[in-house]
Amino acid sequence: MGRTKRAEGGFTGGMDSFLRSVTLRREMVSDFARYPFSIPAIRNLETLEFHPQVTFFVGENGSGKSTLVEAIAVAAGFNAEGGSRNFNFATRRSESELHKHLRLVRGTRRPKTGYFLRAESFFNVATEIENNPDAMASHGSVHHHELSHGEAFLALVQKRFWANGLYVLDEPEAALSPQRQLALLRSIHDLVRDSCQFVISTHSPLLLAYPHARIYHLSVEGMSEVAYEQTEHYALTRDFLLNREAYLRRILE
Repeated sequence: MGRTKRAEGGFTGGMDSFLRSVTLRREMVSDFARYPFSIPAIRNLETLEFHPQVTFFVGENGSGKSTLVEAIAVAAGFNAEGGSRNFNFATRRSESELHKHLRLVRGTRRPKTGYFLRAESFFNVATEIENNPDAMASHGSVHHHELSHGEAFLALVQKRFWANGLYVLDEPEAALSPQRQLALLRSIHDLVRDSCQFVISTHSPLLLAYPHARIYHLSVEGMSEVAYEQTEHYALTRDFLLNREAYLRRILE
């Protein structure tokens, strides 16, 4: 994929990005038939530009969005399982080598803080927090294991995500009810107004609705920038709600 055309309604607001773009160093890849380079969206990747506020990656399971977001996070200095740049633990090494082949282009601004938060390894991050008094203090002294998964996830965002930060989220909706997804959407907006930048992989049509965000769709065709209404997540959810009985008849019969 080369530089993509920006979708209609793109907005930058004049704020420089912490991350401007990411490039796959194709000359370093010895075999594009080998995982993760065999994934079409990654195999065709050249340079991808970030929105200075919110960039989304969407696609079916196996499309490579979580693999790409994880690699961006690790290349940006975060622990592969999650946490801030001060976290350095590994419950079970499972990250791909993609991060070694990425070049991040950074803006003139430097983030004062940041976090990589992924639903699938949040339990491990919460354990690390509770085992470290300094981490507990910086996370608002919240005992995340004493809360439900969704409550703990949202509490971490609300207590630990601060202004001027770079935040990478991998499928955050997996832990959240629709109502809590809307609460997360509001938290993202408040942080964007405090000069933060987000890179998010998601399946959630609620999160994807964030105004002016840049959305990249990953598929067997590669990767392309799309408008919100062009995402399958929006179209399928809308059509199902408007034609529920017809959908159910077709699926169940």
